[in-house]
Amino acid sequence: MSRRAMARVSMAMIARKAGVSRNTVSLALRGSPRISVATREKVRRIAEELGYARNPVVAQLLVELRRNGTAGCQRALALLNGSRGRRALAENGPEHVWGRACRERAEAQGYGCDEFWLDDPELDGGRLNRIFEARGIVGGVIVASVPDRVLPERFMPTWEKFPCVVAGGRTRRPALPFCWVDHHQVVLEAVRKVMDLGYKRPALVVDQAIDDMLDGRFSSAMWRAQQALPAKNRIASFMARPARGEGEAAFLEWMERNEPDVLLTLHVDLHDLLVRSGRRIPEDIGLVLLDKHAAQADWAGIDQHHDAAAGAAVDLLISMIHNHQTGIPEFPRATLIGGTWSPGWTVRPQS
Repeated sequence: MSRRAMARVSMAMIARKAGVSRNTVSLALRGSPRISVATREKVRRIAEELGYARNPVVAQLLVELRRNGTAGCQRALALLNGSRGRRALAENGPEHVWGRACRERAEAQGYGCDEFWLDDPELDGGRLNRIFEARGIVGGVIVASVPDRVLPERFMPTWEKFPCVVAGGRTRRPALPFCWVDHHQVVLEAVRKVMDLGYKRPALVVDQAIDDMLDGRFSSAMWRAQQALPAKNRIASFMARPARGEGEAAFLEWMERNEPDVLLTLHVDLHDLLVRSGRRIPEDIGLVLLDKHAAQADWAGIDQHHDAAAGAAVDLLISMIHNHQTGIPEFPRATLIGGTWSPGWTVRPQS
């Protein structure tokens, strides 16, 4: 019998054929004196006929559980706050969303979580490693955007010894595995949806600094999506955050010159600016958020599923732990989570 066929044979299958319970099969295969000799022999004979083979990994885990009890197998993950603010993971904001989702996923997988701040002046790689070992921490998730994408050099001993994954960002020194949102797909999906609604002249309004942080994935996706439009309907993006004063005046001048019929943006305050300029939403112009949050639940836009991306980071880390993958990888793995369209009142209804 092939290994694949053997792998499909379970204790439940043996139990059904032998006419006994699954627990009886388990005890019989271990030679427990609680099961009669006749039943043990019958179960073993049927197991051989079906080609049953014990899973050595599961068997070893059960041995460890029986030897040490549940507490002996407790493990923890580190939540490493990579932002400038010590309380970024606790305060209301994007880092809090990512940190909370990472913690929830880790706990659902049976891991505890300990939080550390990478800007803590009293912390370095050597001390962090000793804390990890003392607390049974087996890996870390670096949460929040890391300034300049460069992790503090003093933590190199930690990156070299423990598996670590970045959630909600990407690092270049060192380059570690990461899980993030597929920002390119977010824009493509938003453009596709507004075109389905009948809009002809979509335009992007995003702060240049944010697009730079994303390696230009918003602006490049917008350029790509516009290639499907007639040349006369391709509008150059407004790469700044409109604000009162000169920024607002520049934005309104851009609006008058280009006449977009729907705007794709991250900036919620754009709504009030448009209203002050005398434009009605959605009658005169549509407004689409590229990252919807609960406060704008009834607006049209894209749900970036930060919680799913954070969970994927924890899953990736646990996979690395199970596969004994430590140190800085030669080829860092990237996991991107796609966004989904969420309808709302800020665009015209489907005709």
